[in-house]
This record gives sequence, C-alpha cells and structure tokens, in this order.
Amino acid sequence: MTASIADDEAYMRRALELARRAEQAGEVPVGALVVAGGQVIGRGWNQPIGASDPTAHAEVVALRDAAIALENYRLPGTTLYVTLEPCPMCAGAIIHARVDRVVFAAPDPRAGAAGSVFDLLPSDGRFNHRTACEGGLLAEESAEMLRAFFRARR
Repeated sequence: MTASIADDEAYMRRALELARRAEQAGEVPVGALVVAGGQVIGRGWNQPIGASDPTAHAEVVALRDAAIALENYRLPGTTLYVTLEPCPMCAGAIIHARVDRVVFAAPDPRAGAAGSVFDLLPSDGRFNHRTACEGGLLAEESAEMLRAFFRARR
C-alpha cells in the first residue's frame, strides 16, 4: 500500500497536469488522483464553475471517479494525491470514503483542513476512520501555479 517517495512524486506530477486542465478551463488550478494498487482509479480537477456544482472540487471529482471504477463508495486501500491541501468539505468526503492516505502539495492558509486552518486530516479518534496525511510534496510548483492563476485575474 505504501508508495515510495519516487512514486508519490510521479503521482503528484500527474495531479499537477490535471490542475493545468482546470486552469485552462478558467477554474482554480487544483488536480487530484486516487491510486489503488499502483493504478490510477480516479482523476479530477476543479470544475465548480463549469459544472455549476459547488461540490465539484478536484478531490470530490476524483473520489466520484474512483467510486465508479470500484463500484463502491468506500475506497479503502487508496491514496489520494491533490495539489492543494483539502478544504473541510473535501476532508469530510475523504474520511467518509475511507481513503487510507492523502498526499497534498501546497498548504491552503485560507481553508486548509490538514492543519493550516482546520485539523480534520490526519483524522483521529473523533471519526470512525483514520486517514493518514502528508503535505508539502512539490508544494512550490503547485503554489506557483496558483499564484500565477490569481495574478492573471487581478
């Protein structure tokens, strides 16, 4: 289940590619992957504007994709890679889906739920599932993409 650092970096680079899709669509550039057994089973990028869906964050889209692939809303044995620290909504979905591990790139000082603002991930005894969480992998690449996106819109 545990991926190597090289595997983690390769998956995060793929998540960054998905973030570029969001950016090209005019959405905040965040991308996410769900991996099980060395295979990508879910992909997502931010699309709340295009989908007219406030829940269509990259993580939720990737979780939905993975759940369809596995034909199960529970995703034990999976790792979610995401280019920005999950928000509280996404952290709740991650815990509810029983994702084993989250790896994120850049911290989110406004709404991060993995320690930046809220402490939902890593999940602890308050929840009926424990999700491990690691942050900072390729953080600067993700943060620069986000900064450039918002600079271009100001």
